[in-house]
Amino acid sequence: MMLAAILLVVATDGLRIEVTAAKGLLPTPTNGRMLVVFSTPDDDEPYRSVGEIGKDAPTVVGADADDFASGRTSTIDADALAFPVGTLAKIKPGRYRVQALFDRSRDIRLPAASGNLLSAAVEIEINPASVVRNPPEGNAGKDNSLKGGVLRLQLARTIPEPKEEPRADIRYIKLRSAALSRFWGHDIFLRAGLLLPVGWQTDRERRYPLRVHIGGFGGRYYEVAGWRTAGAKEPRFLTLVLDGAGPLGDPYQVDSANHGPWGEALTRELIPHVEKEYRGDGRRVVDGASTGGWVSLALQVFYPDFFRGCWSHCPDPVDFRSFQLMNLYRDSNAYVNATGFERASMRTLDGDTLYTVRHEVLLERVLGRGGRWELSGRDWASWNAVFGPRGKEGLPKPLWNGATGVIDTTLIDVWKKYDLRLKLETDWKTLAPKLRGKIRVYVGDSDDYFLNNAVERLKDFFDRAKPPYEGKIEFARRRGHNWRALNNRQMLEEMAEAVSR
Repeated sequence: MMLAAILLVVATDGLRIEVTAAKGLLPTPTNGRMLVVFSTPDDDEPYRSVGEIGKDAPTVVGADADDFASGRTSTIDADALAFPVGTLAKIKPGRYRVQALFDRSRDIRLPAASGNLLSAAVEIEINPASVVRNPPEGNAGKDNSLKGGVLRLQLARTIPEPKEEPRADIRYIKLRSAALSRFWGHDIFLRAGLLLPVGWQTDRERRYPLRVHIGGFGGRYYEVAGWRTAGAKEPRFLTLVLDGAGPLGDPYQVDSANHGPWGEALTRELIPHVEKEYRGDGRRVVDGASTGGWVSLALQVFYPDFFRGCWSHCPDPVDFRSFQLMNLYRDSNAYVNATGFERASMRTLDGDTLYTVRHEVLLERVLGRGGRWELSGRDWASWNAVFGPRGKEGLPKPLWNGATGVIDTTLIDVWKKYDLRLKLETDWKTLAPKLRGKIRVYVGDSDDYFLNNAVERLKDFFDRAKPPYEGKIEFARRRGHNWRALNNRQMLEEMAEAVSR
């Protein structure tokens, strides 16, 4: 891909960005979030790095663009929010590859969602000197130019639909959800990838149990292409890979005030459709890791008769007394702990802080409309939308103030409905006979995001539960977030045993 040459050397405090759209690209005025990404000079597509959070993450600048269309200009001034530096005016001197992205997707809250618009990636140098040097003659593109300290970028292409790799053993499912469409007031489609077992195409009379798999945060349905069909000697399942993208971020596959009846859509629409069309036999198991770890356990707990077992690896917080390092029933600030220090969000295996909650949420503020972290579609925003109440404006109420981190403790009564340990402990008399032997949870005791703490609390309950849960909770010493207790064949063998009972 041919990349533009350096366009300008400009003072850090003199930079302003103006973004337009190519003629005919966006004929109808549209509201969205304009993002500009400053990445390394060798980065062909800077927009793909949006979401990196570490100290050396690319700079992302964001501002609302209302009624934006071809022929109109969206301006981003020096005081616009920027991650990780704070504002555009504070961007560090250096050379960058720069790209604009107009995030306008209605139903997929991801910067890389199909339908979002992109500019070409252009190279600039930002210099602390106050003198602006105009680009050498012939280097300034007609539509991407820097003049007088203004970086002008033109959106020129649309992000395409995801590529669905054709394979004989894979089916891609797109199903209109009646329940979700009613909730959102327009058509909402459930997407999933289905991996067919060996023999499915030839033995037309055989029916199969269903394995429902949920990936990590924002995992997409087309990632099923990375799966291989189990061998002829391995247990045979239909394997359904769910999509982790929705209008407010990852919907976590459960009913919620903001995302809508996602659990209902899954259990009453998508899964029955798959079992009918692809010869399922009504026996189901569920598994996942990280986000999928929480979802798999939540689906088993909320639908105890629907699934015959869950395999949950490194689940997101399953006890809100350990919501990463927050105790939602006691703490008053998300960013600062009880002793006044910045609260870590991610750590190394040896315990060093990689970044803090405040740092991570700054990116979410940059991405979210109005600078609102709860509209970013990322991790904290997705949790907030799933667990929290809906505001009067029809948008999720934020659990904390984005600038200060002060927690709105009046919302906790709504959140606690999704505290899985609390749900289990409160309803154990009813749930125990339905969940006997069905729950398996695995986590490293040095999980990157401190998720082992909540699992410890869950284990404390299960250790004293009466009647006993007869499942398994396993910790691995000095293992982080990527630890998996079982390989795929081992998990399939355990699943086969579970559906045979």
